[in-house]
Amino acid sequence: MKKVYLSKSDRKIFGLCGGLSEAFGMDSTLIRLLFVFLCLLTGIMPLAVTYIIAGIITPDKPNN
Repeated sequence: MKKVYLSKSDRKIFGLCGGLSEAFGMDSTLIRLLFVFLCLLTGIMPLAVTYIIAGIITPDKPNN
């Protein structure tokens, strides 16, 4: 089972999109574009609040 962590190297705000891209093996730009597209479709506020909450509760990547 893959775990999502905040990215330390690929971050713009929290590093959530970078962490998602590392977990799922996708390009982080694609994740960010998908997020912006979904924000425009659903209204900015619901997904923005979800992003902030997810950025706060997602743990940082552990140092190995």
